[in-house]
Amino acid sequence: MLASIRNRVLAKQLCAPIRRSGGMFQCHKPMPLGQRLYHKPARSDKFKQLSSADVNYFKTIMPAETILATAAVGGMADPIELEGFNADWLSKYRGSSQLVLRPKTTQEVSDILKYCHANRIAVVPQGGNTGLVGGSVPVHDEVVLSLRNLNRVRSYDEVSGVLVCDAGCVLEELDNYVAERGHIMPLDLGAKGSCHIGGNVATNAGGIRFLRYGSLHGSVLGLEVVLPDGTILDSLSTLRKDNTGYDLKQLFIGSEGTLGVITGVSVVTPQRPAAVNVAVLGVPSYANVQQAFKLARRRCGEVLSAYEFWDASCMGAVLKHQGLRNPLTSDYPFYVLVETSGSNNTHDDEKLTALLEELLEDGVVEDGVLAQDDSQIAKMWTMREGIPESLGKTGATYKYDVSIPIPVLYDVVGDIAKRLEAADLYKPGDASRPVKLVCGYGHIGDSNLHLNVVAGKFEDQVTRIFEPFVYEWVASHRGSISAEHGVGLMKRDYLGYSKTPEMIDYMKRIKHMFDPSGILNPYKVV
Repeated sequence: MLASIRNRVLAKQLCAPIRRSGGMFQCHKPMPLGQRLYHKPARSDKFKQLSSADVNYFKTIMPAETILATAAVGGMADPIELEGFNADWLSKYRGSSQLVLRPKTTQEVSDILKYCHANRIAVVPQGGNTGLVGGSVPVHDEVVLSLRNLNRVRSYDEVSGVLVCDAGCVLEELDNYVAERGHIMPLDLGAKGSCHIGGNVATNAGGIRFLRYGSLHGSVLGLEVVLPDGTILDSLSTLRKDNTGYDLKQLFIGSEGTLGVITGVSVVTPQRPAAVNVAVLGVPSYANVQQAFKLARRRCGEVLSAYEFWDASCMGAVLKHQGLRNPLTSDYPFYVLVETSGSNNTHDDEKLTALLEELLEDGVVEDGVLAQDDSQIAKMWTMREGIPESLGKTGATYKYDVSIPIPVLYDVVGDIAKRLEAADLYKPGDASRPVKLVCGYGHIGDSNLHLNVVAGKFEDQVTRIFEPFVYEWVASHRGSISAEHGVGLMKRDYLGYSKTPEMIDYMKRIKHMFDPSGILNPYKVV
C-alpha cells in the first residue's frame, strides 16, 4: 500500500489510516541508439600517422597484453576489440583508432605521452567512456589512452575521510569502499557503475549530490597529472588548507583531458548519513515546483540533500520502458523527488512529513508518497535515474544539458516544442510525426535542466529547428550551454554562447602553454 501524504492530511480531518508505499519497481538494461550525424573536423596534418614502429616502441615500455593494435599498425587485434573504445555508449560519436594503450602505472602514462609528444602522435584519454558530448572517444585515428587499469585505492584516512586513489577507479566501487568506513563519495551519477573518478574530475561531473556537497572544485584536494610532454605534476595533497600560491589542480578539473591526463585523485569524503528519507510528489505546475523548493529549503535546509524534478512526458517514458507503475494516485504535469539526509531518522522523517503535509494543505502539491525503507528509496531513485535510459528506448534522443536561472528554467522546453510544432515536425500524442517527445528533467537546486528531444531518427530537418536556437535561448538568459556534461566535440563550436571572446582566447593560451603541439584530446573544447 502507498504511503500517501495526501491521505495523511485527510486523516487529520476524517481519521482515516495512513498508508505507506510498497515495492512496485523493476529495472531493465539500456538499449543502444543509432549513430547521429554531427560536425566532424578534418584530421590535422600535423599529427603523425601511426606505424608498426610506434607500436613496437610501446611494447618496450609496457606489457604486450595491455596493448590493442590492429593489423593496420602492425598488431593482431580484431578491430571489433577496439569498438568499445572508438564509440561512445550511445554510438553517437565514433572514431577510427587502431591502437589502444592500457597502462598500469603513472610512469607508463608518462612514458607514453613523452613519446607521443616527441613524435606528434595525437592521444585521447579515456576513462569509463560514459560521456555524452564526444569528449572521451577519438575523432579520427588518435591513440586511445585507457585509464581502466589504474584502479587502486592508494590510501584512506578514516579520521579526515580523505581518499587517495588511481584515476581508473569506478565511482560506485569507491562509494562502496568508503561506505564500509562510514563515509560517502561527494558525487553520485546514473553512470556510477561504469564511470571513473578520473573522468568525473576531468569533466567536473555534477550529479544528484551536488545540492548537498557542491562541486568537485571543492571536494578534490589534490591531483596527480601527467602533462602532454610526460612531466608528472604531483599535487596529490590530502590537506584541506594549502595557501601557497596558485592552486594548479583547479585548471585540470573540468579540462576534459585537454591539458593533462589525471592519474591520481585525492578527494574528501563526507560522513555517510545515518538516516535517508525520500518522497515523490505530484505537482500541478512548474511554478509550484519552485514554490515547493523554496519551502523545502526553509523547512529542511540542514538535511535537504536532493530536489529533482521531471515532467509528465519523462514519467510516461519511465513507466512504459522500466516496467513501473505510478506510485501516486493520479497523473500530474510534474513530479518531484525530495531527499533528506541526516543523523536522526525520526527527526528527519518528522521534518519531511511536516513539509509534505504543509505543501498539500497549501495546494502547492496535489499528492505524495513516502518511502518506508531502503528498498523503496532505491526504487524511487530508479524512477528518476531511469529517465535517460527510458528516453533512449523511446527513440533517437537529442540531449541538451544546460544551466538556466530557476524562474525560467523549464520555459525552453515549451519554446522548443512550439518551434517543432510550427515546422510540422511534432504534435503531442501524434507518433506519426518525426519528433515523438519534447521533455525536461533535472536538478532544480543546481539550475540544471536536461532538455531532451526524442525523434524517430537523427535527421537534419529536426536538428536545424533547435540548433543553434537552444544555445541562443540559453545565452539570452545568461545561462550556460553545459551544466555538467562538458563541452567535448558536441559543443566546441558553440562555446561562444557561454564564454566571451576574451575568455576563449585565454583558454586557448592556457591550452597552448600546457600542450604546444596540441596532441592531447585534439578537436575538443577549444
